[in-house]
Amino acid sequence: MDNRTEQLKEIRDEILRLKESPLYEYRKKNNYYPVIGEGNHYAKIMFIGEAPGENEAKTGRPFCGSAGRVLTELLDSIGLRRMDVYITNIVKDRPPDNRDPLPEEIAIYAPFLERQINIIRPKIIATLGRFSMDYIMRKFLLLLELDSISKIHGKVFKAKAAYGEVFIIPLYHPAVALYRAPMKKVLFEDFSVITDLYNKFN
Repeated sequence: MDNRTEQLKEIRDEILRLKESPLYEYRKKNNYYPVIGEGNHYAKIMFIGEAPGENEAKTGRPFCGSAGRVLTELLDSIGLRRMDVYITNIVKDRPPDNRDPLPEEIAIYAPFLERQINIIRPKIIATLGRFSMDYIMRKFLLLLELDSISKIHGKVFKAKAAYGEVFIIPLYHPAVALYRAPMKKVLFEDFSVITDLYNKFN
């Protein structure tokens, strides 16, 4: 087992035991799994969503429901498979009723996400939805560029990670295409921005 896999397993084990989390009891009561992340541990691109939904919590896999099908379609459109990228969320346990994650939930899970980023060392971080956009833009000191997702989706921001240069691309959450059909076209257009950048690293 390589070192990255070992380190990511450590994160998984810590989250399984994370009794301090306000979502821990809810997970246990419903026999849910935490959703740590999935994909290539050497991925050039990492997709970061917000929090798992019910399908994800039942399987332990990120983006495996309806929004996941949209994400797979979007990846196909730029010639990538799920196994080529790494997919995760900021919050690793499902909030009740699929509500938005609370600040204290983001605060307790975000350090695990930061460790995942530094282990996988992606060249591109694509955020999916406004919560992950807000967190990542602030984390990478892009506060001056931070705006509403409707204004900065599909734009590329250069930033500095602990391991070197990284490009941040805020994207709408794939679920938006499920209840606002015209947004699917916007998502496909935004994903095409990834292609040119991704090709630079291959």
